[in-house]
Amino acid sequence: MFRRVMVYVLAALPLLLIFAVWWLYTPDKPRAELEARYAAAPSQFLELNGVRLHIRDTGPRAAPSVLFLHGFGSSLHTWEEVAGGLERDFRVIRLDLPGFGLTGPDATGDYSDARSHAVILALMARLGLERAALVGSSMGGRIAWSFAAAHPDRVTRLVLMAPDGFASPGIAYDQPPRVSALMRVLPYTLPEGMLRGSLRPAYGDPAVMTEALFERYRDMMLAPGVRQAILDRMGQHVLRPPEPLLARIPVPVLLLWGDRDAMVPVTNAQDYLRALPDARLVVLPGIGHVPMEETPAEVARVLREFLAAP
Repeated sequence: MFRRVMVYVLAALPLLLIFAVWWLYTPDKPRAELEARYAAAPSQFLELNGVRLHIRDTGPRAAPSVLFLHGFGSSLHTWEEVAGGLERDFRVIRLDLPGFGLTGPDATGDYSDARSHAVILALMARLGLERAALVGSSMGGRIAWSFAAAHPDRVTRLVLMAPDGFASPGIAYDQPPRVSALMRVLPYTLPEGMLRGSLRPAYGDPAVMTEALFERYRDMMLAPGVRQAILDRMGQHVLRPPEPLLARIPVPVLLLWGDRDAMVPVTNAQDYLRALPDARLVVLPGIGHVPMEETPAEVARVLREFLAAP
């Protein structure tokens, strides 16, 4: 009897597998649909350095310039409320980094920090910016500080929100990353529960993640080619010891952290304070990994004070 049951089960496995693939398969959303919803004015698209870059550029053109870099899996929309609090007195530029959001995949397939630097330099040249302050969150923080180390003459000030860069449990220096089998199916599926579970720890107050906010994150993940680009980026990133680079940054640096950050703990700030020549730390109580979404008015206030300092 058991053998007969096993024969039936084995015979049904191909059909079950086909059904599982069909049920879990999540296609990309049409670009036109996403752009109609998420790229209204002041969004614009610039063709530069082989990338169709989605940007927003607001505020007085003659004002001091501030360039915002989002974190992994995010988009320029994460900065909108903060931008609104700064654009009266600053030129506020934010972009979807290559491989994310409505910029989408980089045709070169190169997602190294050096490639991000080249795109930022091309954007600054297109916008006529000799220098700018850089504000980066998480992965964008690492790109911001590595850009400042490579091009110190192009940066006026630096704000790092829970930046990447130092080794941590499971992430060692000079070792190729391990991309799990689960992540390798990302280009074909995006289970809602998995995405919610990955976003929830980013917030000190889970209620901040409204349905509208979740839907925007999901839609940006479903932009054409983004999930494959994310997988490619993960496979290419090899962490290097950051201290020699951080030591070369001559500009004032503000470290901004939420004390409830469950992704990059606030204790990591001490590594940056030891390595940076001119840095100070501001800790936001009750806030998680994305302060610009949880407490945008306070973030705008802190940034304004830091960016306007003599």
